[in-house]
Amino acid sequence: MRIKKVFDNCYIDYNYYLNYKNNYLFLKFFINKHNKKYLNNIINKDYIIDDKKLDKNQKEAVFSDENNILVLSSAGSGKTLTICAKIRYLIEEKNIKENEILCLSFTNDSVNDLKERINYNVDIFTFHKLALEILKDYNISNSIASNYLEYIIEEIFISICKNIDPKTLKYFVNTISSFINLLKNNNYNIDKIKKNNNLLKVIEKIYYIYEEELYSSGLIDFNDMINKTIELINKKGLKRYYKYIIIDEFQDISLNRYNLIKTIKDACNTKLFVVGDDYQSIYRFAGSYLKLVTDFKKYFGYTKIIKLVNTYRNSLELIKVSNTFILKNKNQIKKNINSNKHIDKPIKIIHFDKNLDIKFNKLVDEIDTKIMVLGRNNYDLELVSNDNKKLSFYTVHKSKGLEEENVIVLNLVDDRYGFPNKKKEEVLDLLLPKEKYRYEEERRLFYVALTRTKNNVFLFVDKNKPSIFIKEIIRKNKKYIEVLNL
Repeated sequence: MRIKKVFDNCYIDYNYYLNYKNNYLFLKFFINKHNKKYLNNIINKDYIIDDKKLDKNQKEAVFSDENNILVLSSAGSGKTLTICAKIRYLIEEKNIKENEILCLSFTNDSVNDLKERINYNVDIFTFHKLALEILKDYNISNSIASNYLEYIIEEIFISICKNIDPKTLKYFVNTISSFINLLKNNNYNIDKIKKNNNLLKVIEKIYYIYEEELYSSGLIDFNDMINKTIELINKKGLKRYYKYIIIDEFQDISLNRYNLIKTIKDACNTKLFVVGDDYQSIYRFAGSYLKLVTDFKKYFGYTKIIKLVNTYRNSLELIKVSNTFILKNKNQIKKNINSNKHIDKPIKIIHFDKNLDIKFNKLVDEIDTKIMVLGRNNYDLELVSNDNKKLSFYTVHKSKGLEEENVIVLNLVDDRYGFPNKKKEEVLDLLLPKEKYRYEEERRLFYVALTRTKNNVFLFVDKNKPSIFIKEIIRKNKKYIEVLNL
């Protein structure tokens, strides 16, 4: 008799195993066929929210009801509309109670935007607010140590170096606070990190001073809040019950936020619906972990993946340039993005020498729409001067999620602080996931800059030291690019 090992020390008759396997595969095939037929029927019907008709991919995301759904959005593909429609469908069609839905995003601004657009009394929180609410369920109320770490670092450095330069002080404050936050975000043990330079030895001392100050003052920081909540749920369970967790901007997820969600999901057997764009993952320095998107199934199990591939913002020509550019990162997920909008040459290049400000103002005078002005760094935005009311100024990081009629990107120069930024943070790199491709995150950041526009994107390029990104897109996409002489 043939037998098959199915677990350690567990063997069954091979014919029985084959019969079970075939029945399971048949049942799985039957269920998938039924679900596909149901979806096809319902997707062919119009579904309108906020006077907007959902496209086929958006409807598939709304009506699908797997345990795990990953919606891969694109720039301008209507992800927030899809989230709002999903919540309405769950409440009005699936009869899910409002208090059984948890909706999460990463910033207060994005949470407030969702609250304005979702007309139901569902829990809409940042991850830190969620952790705080769960701690309150157990009558735990620590004060939050907002900016306390930065204050301690400043005090220590000022006491050591009486005449420290403000820019140098700012650098150390930013670097050390980022390191300690990443350490706690990833739940790493500082004792296991080799202190192979003086800065790391200083960081270790500051870390222990900071932890002692928090403890003695009865304070917790944002990372403690999440880690403490996870520990509490594992020990005492969860006092609230969610049937659905919906997460916006999932590409920004970090390991401790993932652990919080996984803990809640396991406690409630919750269904998970997340929306994110791996092309726009630009917060690696703050702990976002892209593999949680690209290897989603590894972390959550069986998952239905739906791609929102219709953009309602960019022209098809701009999409061709930006997609070719971003897919140089081999780990990005391929999406065949479409658009009904056409602009022959949506990318305009303006070369400058030492006359950036003059050319910038001349261009602004020629454009008769609102303009978003973007810089890789705050410094770039300081290079131009104009109080024209039609202009809004952002770093590229702060522009994510925004759009405008036309966009200007400043100071595309091949330099340490250029675009791509070549400045290395060797201390922080000890805690960050390794990049497999050169300028991987900077490439995603430039993709974000290109895709903020509804019409044209104007790129100010240093004539003597042009950005390597500009050289690349010119080499591969000449027919979509126009050089302007101002």
